Amino acid sequence: MKLHRPIGIFDAGIGSYAIVERVRARFPMQDIIYFADRASFPYGAKTPEELLESVRSATDYLCNEGCAAVVLASNAPSVVVLDALRAAVSVPVIGIFPPVREAIERSKSKQVAILGVRSLVSSDAMKIYANKNSTPESKVLLINASSLVDLVENFTFLNDPGATQEIVTRFILEVRRAAPEVDVMTMSSTHLPWLKQFFMSAAPDVLFLDPADAVLDELHSYTSNGAGYTRCVATETAELSLERFNAALLSLGTSHAAMLIT
Repeated sequence: MKLHRPIGIFDAGIGSYAIVERVRARFPMQDIIYFADRASFPYGAKTPEELLESVRSATDYLCNEGCAAVVLASNAPSVVVLDALRAAVSVPVIGIFPPVREAIERSKSKQVAILGVRSLVSSDAMKIYANKNSTPESKVLLINASSLVDLVENFTFLNDPGATQEIVTRFILEVRRAAPEVDVMTMSSTHLPWLKQFFMSAAPDVLFLDPADAVLDELHSYTSNGAGYTRCVATETAELSLERFNAALLSLGTSHAAMLIT
């Protein structure tokens, strides 16, 4: 298929496919290249240097495919290396960030929790970002939610919703025991929005925010009318094969199948 000024969307995991669906719903005629860089999974375990190398390689690929702009659909590298990435590539790159300021504004207690992978919540860059976007009277907790990522990557959330709910409920209970006044949490890994219904069941009085909302607003100026095509491509490893990834896409109810790139 020939694409017209496509938007590139990439991450190392299946979680970012949710953003493809959001872009498709908002801009139905926009052509999209979705790149699942499975060979780089997980971003959350990489050093800043490794992160930059991985996301620059993926961005260069999408630039060479003619993308008008690229969405780095992962919170951790967006917070940690986005500035360095933008300086190294020629295409506009939009990152996805924990909505700290919005969370505080919508919190009655002014105590909020950022749920993200280990490399995000433990990074100095995230601590600086949280401080920059917080207020003197607010409290921002950075919570390692890496243990929940496998529920999406392994499709446990689809295949065993009962076990998923039990794990999510236990996780949220531990967070609330440590910080009972938290009333807003951000789902700051692209995997976590797939678990939103489980989060809401575990804590119906807590507001869960999706960072992807701001991406759509920023992306608007780069969109154009094409044919509404979505091309899926992926890298693979022995453990994370293309066949397994395409089975995952099928489980999400999509008719797309990824082509292997090396």
